[in-house]
Amino acid sequence: MTDDTRTAADISEFVRSLADLIGPPNVSTEVDDRTRASADWAKMSPILDAQLPLGLCDVVAFPPSADAVADIVALAVEHRIPVTPRGKGTGNYGQAIPMSGGLVLDMSKANAIVEVGDGFITAEAGATMTSLESAARKHGQQLWMYPSTVGSSIGGFLSGGSGGTGTIIHGNISNGFVVGLDVAYADGQRGLHAISGDDLAPYLHAYGTTCVVARATVRLEPLVDWRVVYSSFESYEDALPLVRTISSMTPMPRLVSADVPAVVNALPNDAGYPHDRASLRAIVESNALDDVIRLIEAAGGRIEVVRHGPQASLKVSLLSYNHPTWHLQKSAPGRYFHIEVAGDALIDRYAEVDAVYEGSMLHIEGAYRIPIGMLNGVYRSREQVYDGINALRELGVLVHSPHEWYVDKNVDAVKALAAVTDPSGLLNPGKLI
Repeated sequence: MTDDTRTAADISEFVRSLADLIGPPNVSTEVDDRTRASADWAKMSPILDAQLPLGLCDVVAFPPSADAVADIVALAVEHRIPVTPRGKGTGNYGQAIPMSGGLVLDMSKANAIVEVGDGFITAEAGATMTSLESAARKHGQQLWMYPSTVGSSIGGFLSGGSGGTGTIIHGNISNGFVVGLDVAYADGQRGLHAISGDDLAPYLHAYGTTCVVARATVRLEPLVDWRVVYSSFESYEDALPLVRTISSMTPMPRLVSADVPAVVNALPNDAGYPHDRASLRAIVESNALDDVIRLIEAAGGRIEVVRHGPQASLKVSLLSYNHPTWHLQKSAPGRYFHIEVAGDALIDRYAEVDAVYEGSMLHIEGAYRIPIGMLNGVYRSREQVYDGINALRELGVLVHSPHEWYVDKNVDAVKALAAVTDPSGLLNPGKLI
């Protein structure tokens, strides 16, 4: 049954069955709830924003536990209802937008921390990354990594994200972070499937097109005594090389970020990054602090403040990856766009990279093996954005476009798996093309 043939009566029958299954309080057809559940942060892209809304669900379900997920998905398959899984809706590519209507599976109530063990933590998909980090700390451990949007859910992070704080050391979510998943298929069968080892790859960053993640087990490591360093520079060019230098230190840092003055001026006021100066921020081990300070000062930088504690790390994480872009766009709605970039050319050929787009502003991150970042510019047209992408690639910059809503990593494997786990194409339709 396609979206065109699904009738109001079909939806009403499904909603009644859904309410019988998980209870009326866990089901909503209210317009406000459906509208909220049908949007994410794709509006950060002016190209995607011009096409929004891309869908509106017919009903929202809130599974009360991970074990309820498989039964809900099986019921949707029985009624031929599309299913779009949703964590906290913090994705930027339209992953959580239900392009074919149907059911949005909001996992926010399925948020229990199931187990904290030696080197691992298991939680339901709706558990937030901050709750996982907090639970780990109580056991003298910490997450391998968490996304810059620290309040996002573990299910959403694994289904739509890739890396963040900790990525310098451990790479992205596909580099051993995930121990196992309990997932629901849209094949009509009830019950969760346990996935682990080499089988995990096509379930990660697949936008929920191969399964619905119900529970996840991810890696922990011994708790480290971190220090958060805020420094500033007269010249962004002086700060840039330090991103690579500090990222390759031993012991390695958990995060290194740098912004040009124009982006700094758009950030929330903080003594750690004075206006009109370039900013370099880092989360480093306490026994590396003196070495980092010496490097910064030798490069002409000024130490503004050093902080410690879990909240200090979370706060500086919220200034990493695409969050500076969000603040920049908030300061001038509709004016800016961003491109996800990577490679040594960001540092070694910075002047050429900076010349590609009008109003160019590079936010850069230390990452696993090579620097990554967000290149911001003044938005003129879709053609301007993609012409710039071609120019960046000619400079040796690796580029990922945040202006497309479909799965673009490990695509062949994801398609092959989806053909088995979702034979009717009901899982997040429109995201696998």
